[in-house]
Amino acid sequence: MTLLAVTNLSVRYGKNIALQNMNLSLSAREIVTIVGPNGSGKTTLFKAIIGSTPLSSGKVELKPDIKIGYVPQQLNIDASLPITVERFFKLAQKIDDDSYEKALEIMSSKELLNSQMSSLSGGELQRVLLSRALIDKPDLLLLDEATRGLDQPGAAAFYRKIESIRNDTGCAILMISHDLHVVMGASDRVICLNGHICCQGAPDSVASSPEYKALFGSDVDGTFALYKHNHDHSHHSESKPL
Repeated sequence: MTLLAVTNLSVRYGKNIALQNMNLSLSAREIVTIVGPNGSGKTTLFKAIIGSTPLSSGKVELKPDIKIGYVPQQLNIDASLPITVERFFKLAQKIDDDSYEKALEIMSSKELLNSQMSSLSGGELQRVLLSRALIDKPDLLLLDEATRGLDQPGAAAFYRKIESIRNDTGCAILMISHDLHVVMGASDRVICLNGHICCQGAPDSVASSPEYKALFGSDVDGTFALYKHNHDHSHHSESKPL
């Protein structure tokens, strides 16, 4: 089932073309990652999908009655407006015991419930935002550089959580990331963006493409070697006899 179809999308800010001729579709249960340099239109694409920026041309079609969860790149919380994590969760439109318990499980720390949102560390805040986005049981989860500010082990743990969320809930995930080495292992498909789609496909085919190397420089060979090592290692370590 197609959840999202973007056709011939272009977005301009004045004379500046942020995106042009974008074509993209996303199916149920897919994990698709968008990579690209700063200013390549990644966040603009998300804004176009959720309807917060006007389109210059083309269209964005969403499955009727689709529910979208969104984890922004950062959330600036005013320390002078106190709000606890528990209160933040209970602002969800529809919250039942089951979805609330699942959210706590993903957050993996009930102790945070009484914490002030403004006092959370980067990693804690990302876990809270991810958990909160899942309370409304979205069909599609949008993650805009959700691992910004996390160290490599923290980012790797976050992506493992993303995969388990897809497996548990069946939601599709579209994420923007700069963690090239980690993202490869967690994605069904990678889209390389620089104002338009430079290349897309399975992680290994994108990582070896000339367009990808042109954007990210010579260090991508090392990145991909690390991905293959981690990916192969994780498959061996997780394989269990039937």
